[in-house]
Amino acid sequence: MYISYIDAQFMMLHTHMVQKPQLFGTTSSPFVLKDVCSPRHGRPLYVTTPIYYVNDVPHIGHAYTTIAADVMARFWRFLGWPTWFSTGVDEHGGKVAQSAKTKGVPTQSYVDHMAEIFKSLVHVLDATPDEFIRTTEPRHHHAAQELWKKLEQKGQIYLGTYSGWYAIRDEAFYSKDEIQDGKAPSGAPVEWVEEPCYFFKLSSWQEKLLTYYRHNPEAIRPKERYNETISFIQSGLKDLAISRTKLSWGISVPTHIGHVMYVWMDALTNYITVLGYPDTENEHYQTFWPHSVHLVGKDILRFHTVYWPAFLMAAGLNPPAQVFAHGWWTRDGQKMSKSLGNALDPFSLVQHYGSDAVRYFLLREMRFGQDGDISENAILQRYHQELKNSLGNLAQRVLAFIHQFYPQGVQSLENSFLDQDHEALQTWGRRALPYLKYCIEQEDLYGYIDLLQTSVQHVNGYITRFEPWKLRSIPEKALFLSQGLYSLCVFLRDTALLFSVVLPKSMSVLLEQMGEQGNISKGSYLRVGAPLSQGPWPKPHPLFGSSEE
Repeated sequence: MYISYIDAQFMMLHTHMVQKPQLFGTTSSPFVLKDVCSPRHGRPLYVTTPIYYVNDVPHIGHAYTTIAADVMARFWRFLGWPTWFSTGVDEHGGKVAQSAKTKGVPTQSYVDHMAEIFKSLVHVLDATPDEFIRTTEPRHHHAAQELWKKLEQKGQIYLGTYSGWYAIRDEAFYSKDEIQDGKAPSGAPVEWVEEPCYFFKLSSWQEKLLTYYRHNPEAIRPKERYNETISFIQSGLKDLAISRTKLSWGISVPTHIGHVMYVWMDALTNYITVLGYPDTENEHYQTFWPHSVHLVGKDILRFHTVYWPAFLMAAGLNPPAQVFAHGWWTRDGQKMSKSLGNALDPFSLVQHYGSDAVRYFLLREMRFGQDGDISENAILQRYHQELKNSLGNLAQRVLAFIHQFYPQGVQSLENSFLDQDHEALQTWGRRALPYLKYCIEQEDLYGYIDLLQTSVQHVNGYITRFEPWKLRSIPEKALFLSQGLYSLCVFLRDTALLFSVVLPKSMSVLLEQMGEQGNISKGSYLRVGAPLSQGPWPKPHPLFGSSEE
């Protein structure tokens, strides 16, 4: 008997001990599926990307965050649990006004055009947000101004004069200690600004923020970003300038003519605008805000883990449940930039490789939270070795064999004795679900893919040893062969369901080739481990063609 094992490790999940599922070998399981994944035990998920700044066209970082958020949202919907996924664009600030001026177009026309480009990126990536917000929308102006008024009512804002360094590229204020060689820590050029402005009493929230994070260490992930935030807060918080008088393109301060809200205070409010703020008693807000997960790049960590929770706490609102800051991409070992001419256009990548391949590569190439490098060779290698020659090969060799020799399909033999390996194949998907859920909860998207891909590789090896082409000629093995093929198909169908959150297009095609509904709807986890569709099935064709197509 061929028995291979995926490395086993135990994880505590709520009150259940979840074991990373072994593909072959014992099928005993330390969890009860209905207790871990059923809708009656489901909790909501509100996952957001940053709202992307429209001073320039989308880049690979925008695609990366959007895909990650989409995978999380798709999996939560797959479980049938309440889900809200929001993305959008930030259309205010000095950089945007500068970009419009450079192009010689009215600022509103410019942002309208750019918003459509960012919306089209969502579409080509096959992302499925429930909300696409623009900060020029009236509802957002209302929400941001109401937040300002709440802070003012609570005595958190005062009038002063700002004299210091400001980086238009970052839309951020910096202290003199942070400026080196005339540049901000990000490398952005800075300019000296002197103007009357309103300040938020950020300094008074230093100890309150430290106390909050000490009691909620999971509120910032990964751990190094938590440590970075704590270190920044401990270094001393200074009151924050939150209005500008030398800028007109933005949301007006509601109680003071001539002042425009600081773009970050404006932009961050989007996360509660889409939930109906200032009405915090509505069902939508009450359902999702306590379960908010902000996915952001590590370059905007400070705004999300210091300024944003301080604004909210000062207004009498709860801070976000979690902020997860992911890493940066380099290309062939170099930082991507326009000046180097090595920036990657996500639209071109999708056009060349397909959306599934881009989604897969970006989440598979590095662990979410770390930095990574992207190259044409790396994309091709992942495409050929893991999508085409592993997952695609498994589907084709199993379904082509069945189409040729079992044109009416394979049937489950309910009363037959199940070989241990066959039982493992048929139960693997349901045993894997709680572990995959744990991966999503931990933002371990690499781990999610790794379990599925490793299992596919093991099953490819198993087929080589199972040798169905030889068993066909042995009459006494007919029952064993039929049950084995059925078990392989259950594994393949379940893998397609579980992989669909990462590879929605190709897995839809695979399910249809097995006579099943290609659409993954709310609560589709119930299809995992269910009986297969009756044959005959359509003639199969390769899921992944040439990467040049």
